[in-house]
Amino acid sequence: MNQTIIRFEQVVKQFDDDAPVLKNVSFDIEQGKFYTLLGPSGCGKTTILRLIAGFTDATSGTIYFEGKRINDLPPDKRKVNTVFQDYALFPHMNVFENVAFGLRIKKLPKAEIQQKVHEALRMVQLSGFEERQISEMSGGQRQRVAIARALVNEPEVLLLDEPLSALDLKLRTDMQYELRELQQRLGITFIFVTHDQEEALALSDEIFVMNKGKIQQSGTPVDIYDEPINRFVADFIGESNIVDGVMIADNLVEFVGKQFECVDSGMRSNEPVEVVIRPEDLNIGPVEGGKLKVKVDTQLFRGVHYEIICYDAEGNEWMIHSTRRATEGQEVGLYFEPEDIHVMRFGESEEEFDARLESYDE
Repeated sequence: MNQTIIRFEQVVKQFDDDAPVLKNVSFDIEQGKFYTLLGPSGCGKTTILRLIAGFTDATSGTIYFEGKRINDLPPDKRKVNTVFQDYALFPHMNVFENVAFGLRIKKLPKAEIQQKVHEALRMVQLSGFEERQISEMSGGQRQRVAIARALVNEPEVLLLDEPLSALDLKLRTDMQYELRELQQRLGITFIFVTHDQEEALALSDEIFVMNKGKIQQSGTPVDIYDEPINRFVADFIGESNIVDGVMIADNLVEFVGKQFECVDSGMRSNEPVEVVIRPEDLNIGPVEGGKLKVKVDTQLFRGVHYEIICYDAEGNEWMIHSTRRATEGQEVGLYFEPEDIHVMRFGESEEEFDARLESYDE
């Protein structure tokens, strides 16, 4: 079992008289994993990085590193390094000097600096680029220089604040593979900030989904995608069809005026709920035999599938991802299985949600 390296306990961050940026945030970060803080702009994810790095102070609450309180520990005494969104490289220095900068500040021997810089550049596949000027490098190469500069100080935690956001789509995808491979090879803890859901799903061992200064849900990418805790998470992580429903009894839910078998339980009889079905879990076929009848409105070809928008008789929109082309204006049946239906309770805490999911396996 991995050891906890960072712990937040009821951390609040507030600037002046503004609303708190973080509201009683608590979580554990385990050693050697790739974590992602995911959420919209202004949700508090970069503030968490700054608190870990020591660039800002918590208003209240406690931050631990390897079991020791670090609220008052200065940034240069913390075993973390940060890769910033703009890389913050020195344009007048070559690659070697950029990577060596922190080591020179520490006044390490010249031979040791030489060895550490070459090793860091080898890790990010930039051996031979030591004399290259920063202005002569591509965006992806600059990002790797920034990572090498952070790694050369041998941190136990690497903080990455949206380091891929300035890259084009192809390079961004390539760098995702490189980052993930680098983290697994080094075995150190990465904490990565992004607002890109696909990036979070692709890179992470665990994701913290944030909104308005709170962690809405944490877990593996599969857990969060398959079992979102509320409408915000379901909407933010992937595409979702969300409709109002009523939990009739264990394993039986009603929505769109019909009752359906499901795999959810542990709720009150006739409790109002929200129902999520992912677009890829819906199949279209003949109206006869379909669980719902809908009318095809529009469709777009997305390369690997068609994105089809339909409406039912009550005006609910349904998005379907299908390899089969539909005909606009056609009435079709929607087909899905009980396990494709996910039921969300209003106001359920993450602890209550996790306990309910665990009860399904008992």
